[in-house]
Amino acid sequence: MAETFSSAQRTEYLQSMANAHFDILIIGGGITGAGIALDAASRGLKTALVEMQDFAAGTSSRSTKLVHGGLRYLKQYEVKMVAEVGRERAVVYENGPHVTTPEPMLLPIYTAGTFGRFSTSIGLMVYDRLARVKRSERRQMLNAGAVSDIEPLLRKQGLLGGGLYVEYRTDDARLTIEVMKEAVKRGAQAVNYVKATGFLKENGKIAGIRAMDQIDGQTYTLKASKVINASGPWVDGLRELDGSRQGKTLQMTKGIHLVFDGERFPLRQAVYFDTPDGRMVFAVPRDGKTYVGTTDTVYQDDPAHPLISDSDREYVIDAVNGMFPDVRIGIEDVESGWAGVRPLIHEEGKNPSEISRKDEVWVSDSNLITIAGGKLTGYRKMAEMVVDLVARQMEQEHGHSIGPCVTKKMPISGGDVGGSTGFASYAERKIKDGVALGLARPAAERLVRTYGSNVEALYERMPDPRTKAELQGLSQELLLMLRYAIEEEMAVTPSDFLVRRTGDLFFRIAEVRRYKAAVISYMAGRLNWSEEQVVMHTQELDQLLLEASGKTEAGFRY
Repeated sequence: MAETFSSAQRTEYLQSMANAHFDILIIGGGITGAGIALDAASRGLKTALVEMQDFAAGTSSRSTKLVHGGLRYLKQYEVKMVAEVGRERAVVYENGPHVTTPEPMLLPIYTAGTFGRFSTSIGLMVYDRLARVKRSERRQMLNAGAVSDIEPLLRKQGLLGGGLYVEYRTDDARLTIEVMKEAVKRGAQAVNYVKATGFLKENGKIAGIRAMDQIDGQTYTLKASKVINASGPWVDGLRELDGSRQGKTLQMTKGIHLVFDGERFPLRQAVYFDTPDGRMVFAVPRDGKTYVGTTDTVYQDDPAHPLISDSDREYVIDAVNGMFPDVRIGIEDVESGWAGVRPLIHEEGKNPSEISRKDEVWVSDSNLITIAGGKLTGYRKMAEMVVDLVARQMEQEHGHSIGPCVTKKMPISGGDVGGSTGFASYAERKIKDGVALGLARPAAERLVRTYGSNVEALYERMPDPRTKAELQGLSQELLLMLRYAIEEEMAVTPSDFLVRRTGDLFFRIAEVRRYKAAVISYMAGRLNWSEEQVVMHTQELDQLLLEASGKTEAGFRY
């Protein structure tokens, strides 16, 4: 079978890119860059993208994993942003129902809390209107008894009632990967672990980039008519390289999330609650776990490697115990967690929680196009705005007419499942197909719900899954996922697979410890690693396990 996006062929892809001239070259492989690549390629523009880490390795794998409209931004009168982003939730869901799921969200109301019953009712009603929420998902106001019935773990003291509304849960990294794969399917060329090290300029205007392959150190020159800086926390660094870092700049803030086993923190219902300092925090059940976040603190260290501090952990644990007092969570109950950096646009005198999440586009004198800010949910509209700008420039400069955006009703990779209404029946059919091929039902269900219509490509890779799995020391579904990740999702390292292609480091960390040696061994064989590379990747994965959980193989580190 043809491998269209294989990590084994990265060097070939790069060499091909170096021999071409692109209409548009994107620096940054998070959700914003992936969205721009898809929009541009689907309009017929010759498109390339480079990412200096793995796709989604920055902010786009470290969010609250919700496609949400930003209800709390109504408090800051961000009406336009709430309206636009709120409406995009349904678009993201419709185009990728395998990676986006409606999630009823409970907003409890307490005496002396941030929200009163009247203001909550009005706020949710305005939210429904702005976001054009469909009738079946509009807000319900509940009394205290109904709130306690829905989520018995909530604090009873001072409970007045609550509001129930719908958000959408997602796997942020997989959403990014699926958008990227769809862009590649439509003609874009994208490669991870390639760092932009400088700009090519002709007559003072950017004409491409100099780039280095972070895997083997090879350097390349990539030429393009337009270069887009969509590098998230690194946009100011690239503006510095361009000599155009002036005016507005980034303010990075850090947010962390902690994961608990569902038996230890048996949350039934996703809850959005306020903390004593006036911030809002999510607690969300997912796959037998409960995750809670986020914090919001100014961050000035390396954006590639944010860490969870002791004070971060204590903040989240205190928030949990304050709202769910009978749970009595302690630091020893943390199974895993992640820290992420938000690249926001600096606003003087505002604390991190007050800084706007709106996006902005800047064009330098050299014509470097930079997009900054924004939210995961609004990625498609941000992409449309950037490619519209490129289209206007091309028309003015060369008379080339570029068509309008066509992504609003375009399923992303894996999304050909009959839309949101057809996914349940599609999933059931494909689960039965997987069982017929020899998979256990839970394994088939996991594959279908992870990969959507791409599950066929995984099934094609299992002529004799039991024998292969036993040979490799991996479960049947994990071996299929690993093969597919290497051959069709450009997974280059074990952390690419275990963090971003599967999310297992966060939500199945015990399995990662059990299977990590087998994953490394399989990838070493497929990608021809040296002994030194095996040691390097093993150490990297061990470090990520320690950072996520605070635990070594021998036990808790504290």
